[in-house]
Amino acid sequence: MRYIPNTNDQRSEMLRTIGAGSVDDLFSDLPASAVFEGKLDLPEPMSEMELMKHLNELAGRNVDACSQTCFLGAGVYDHFVPLVVDHIISREEFTTSYTPYQPEISQGTLQAIFEYQSMVCSLTGMEVANASMYDGASSIAEAAFMACASTKRNVVLVARSVHPHGRAVLETYASLRGITVREIGYSDGTLDMGDLKGNLSDEVAAVIVQSPNFFGSLEDLKALADEAHGVKALFVAVSDLLALSVLEAPGRLGADVVVGDGQSVGNAMNFGGPHFGFFATTQKLMRKMPGRIVGETLDRNGKKCYVLTLQAREQHIRREKASSNICSNHSLNALASAVHMSLMGLSGMKEAANQSLLKAAYGKERLIETGSFRSAFDGPFFREFVVFSDEAPKSINDRLLSEGMIGGYDLSKDYPELENAWLVAVTEKRTKDEIDRFVSVARGE
Repeated sequence: MRYIPNTNDQRSEMLRTIGAGSVDDLFSDLPASAVFEGKLDLPEPMSEMELMKHLNELAGRNVDACSQTCFLGAGVYDHFVPLVVDHIISREEFTTSYTPYQPEISQGTLQAIFEYQSMVCSLTGMEVANASMYDGASSIAEAAFMACASTKRNVVLVARSVHPHGRAVLETYASLRGITVREIGYSDGTLDMGDLKGNLSDEVAAVIVQSPNFFGSLEDLKALADEAHGVKALFVAVSDLLALSVLEAPGRLGADVVVGDGQSVGNAMNFGGPHFGFFATTQKLMRKMPGRIVGETLDRNGKKCYVLTLQAREQHIRREKASSNICSNHSLNALASAVHMSLMGLSGMKEAANQSLLKAAYGKERLIETGSFRSAFDGPFFREFVVFSDEAPKSINDRLLSEGMIGGYDLSKDYPELENAWLVAVTEKRTKDEIDRFVSVARGE
């Protein structure tokens, strides 16, 4: 809270009520070695006016997409979010609500979640979705756990073209669950089918592939699903809700689970978060799905109502019997996506996705035309693409920043073999003039 109106007398009364002589008594269980002695090296106290001025000056040092033209993606994108989204999610029935355990007083929240689940199912082509996850990375790890629990196997294959953060979280989670994670390489920006076939066996629980992947490239999900199912492994598709408004739904291409980060619909970049993860699967796997599910039913008067359903999971049963211990989510962020999708409609989402696709294609073409850049991969892509340059991406990005633009991502940080590879994102917000100026400055003109 920005302002806490507790007086010294009120603090003393609270301490007396709990039987403590001072605030220090609350920490009496800590060993002396863990208690800081002396004075913290902090600035002297400021008045409220001085403090607000100081904080605004510090905030002014940030580079943001409000004051700069953004061509940086790599998992977080500068898409348009109508102002009405923030207005609706700021209503008190949403901002003050928590877990809707009491359906009789939580119908609005429950219905909003149900609508969100329905829209996710429609876009992913799956039969059931949960009430959201923390983020896209944890949804990938949870999908792997569900696959291992369903198949009674403990090897997971993940494409190296999956977002590095998603792979890192998967590795961390798997290391504590006795799960072996093997990475499958890429060729021309998409999963190397030969490498996949060489690693498939009856020990594999899941094959995890992202499309559009971290390079922006589109994978052949149908062929990959067929390969996974050939050894009776589950196929997990990592995707993007906005992209799915124009791409074929993974569920209709053979995916058993579809997960991803939902930031691209209704959530601002927020300096990297908070966002939310979506998770959808088949009815067959529904009872093993982590998180909450809101269902539609009839009350005793025969009227439609909404409830939390299939609750024999996580916090409701013994932890050792739960397939997952995720027992919360980012409902407010998921609500923002539901509001956004309902306002835009499928036609509006398609328009935003098509503009992102076409403007990215134009941006790549213009960069290559300069002769200073060359294409890294030849296949189809969505919103994002990779180009090589003889100049280091950092040098290009520094030049762009000096001209009021945020440049692309240096892929060599995560893929050392891709030296001087530059990942550029172009969303529907970018104008032709902005793209042309970006190309001109990137070339060094």
